[in-house]
Amino acid sequence: MAEVKVHGIFAGPFNKRVELALKLKGVEYEYIEEDRSNKSVELVKYNPIYKQVPVLVHNGKPICESLIILEYIDETWESAAPLLPNDPYQRSMARFCANLIDDKLMGAMYKVCYGKGEEKEKGLDEVFEVLKYLDNELQDKKFFGGDNIGFLDIVASYIALWFGAIQEAIGMELLTKQKFTKLSKWIDEFLSCGIVMEHLPTRESLVPLYIAQFEAAKASS
Repeated sequence: MAEVKVHGIFAGPFNKRVELALKLKGVEYEYIEEDRSNKSVELVKYNPIYKQVPVLVHNGKPICESLIILEYIDETWESAAPLLPNDPYQRSMARFCANLIDDKLMGAMYKVCYGKGEEKEKGLDEVFEVLKYLDNELQDKKFFGGDNIGFLDIVASYIALWFGAIQEAIGMELLTKQKFTKLSKWIDEFLSCGIVMEHLPTRESLVPLYIAQFEAAKASS
């Protein structure tokens, strides 16, 4: 039995964060694919409140929610590839930006994809606001974590890959090199890293999934 297990779904951005962090730390783990329409007994047992992935199980103890799991991984295997900065201010800013991505950016993209009229326009404004903030936050750094991939880079993998796939699926170009030079450069750097290329799904595999998802939503509305 593996000491570390990860419950996730194919191409899920949140469990991919957990897996990428484990890969960077050199931690071996067992991956367990979940079915959203037929959740396993273990998943419901380990995450009885939300019944959602990802769930990290370490020595039989479950940890839920990707941001919390990332911090747990960093503290548990602290000697290898630190994820969060040592400086308290930089650490707090990394957490702030991570919450900005999960709460504001993803919520705004939901409005862009499913909203209409003013709601959709508001979503677009919020998307550009967050992207501009993160673009400025990069400054002249290679990664958000400096010279190496860190906590915020892992969280922002949503922007590097899934965000682009959603753009293509809805036929909109929101994150361009002209508008967001630093963020675009970061995406190229991040996606060209060997461990990222090996671990994350391809954009080509994600686009059809989103197209089908959006078409299903239109059909049911």
